[in-house]
Amino acid sequence: MGRTLVIGDIHGGLKALKQVFERAGIAAADQFIFLGDYVDGWSESAQVIQFLTELSGKHECIFIKGNHDAWCEDWLSSGDGPDVWLFNGGKSTVDSYNDYSLEDLDLHLEFFQRMKNYHVDDENRLFIHAGYSSMHGPEKEVYSSNYRWDRTLWETAVAMDTKLEKNSELYPKRLLLYKEIFIGHTPTLDIGIKHPANKANIWNMDTGAAFTGALSMMDIETKEFWQSDPLPSLYPDEKGRNKDILGNKTL
Repeated sequence: MGRTLVIGDIHGGLKALKQVFERAGIAAADQFIFLGDYVDGWSESAQVIQFLTELSGKHECIFIKGNHDAWCEDWLSSGDGPDVWLFNGGKSTVDSYNDYSLEDLDLHLEFFQRMKNYHVDDENRLFIHAGYSSMHGPEKEVYSSNYRWDRTLWETAVAMDTKLEKNSELYPKRLLLYKEIFIGHTPTLDIGIKHPANKANIWNMDTGAAFTGALSMMDIETKEFWQSDPLPSLYPDEKGRNKDILGNKTL
């Protein structure tokens, strides 16, 4: 049996993705769960999608859809993208597709359309891009966009009193539904942490690859993790999405 490896937000950083694969020593039996936001940021978004489509032909992979992926899917489908997307990394994604054929774009669109909103494994571990607000879990979520946008799940875990027992009436009911929850979307850099962060039973795998951080991959059983170099060092002539975080906008 191989490892099950979970990967945080990539944001167009193909160099980082290849680097973390090499550092983790990927084997043929390893399987992967990607938490979304494959695009928007660094210059190789289309190339990341191409890499992942080829990877899925060799390994068992689960791809969760992030908010940036939903934007990119809409653009691939309609040819039009909202300004808020273009200003938050979408422009670099559009540019990365300049040399791709219409056939390639159609294949990538199908890849986005096959992505999952969330995944629950046999050990009752939840994998979701952002979070959910329903006390009954994501399957009861009123607004499916919360899968890709919610920050309250992570904010709740970060703000919790570490002395709070699970049998307390004050313990957040949302966190009792799963053995563990793996998320991306909200950079751990926001709380001054550069590696995967654990709060309550949540593991946040977004270590700021879109900005000044690294891309992270973790073995979900052992919690051993591997990181790339910080993305600005891999793309020294680019800004990624750093202009957004400096403007206090992390979408």
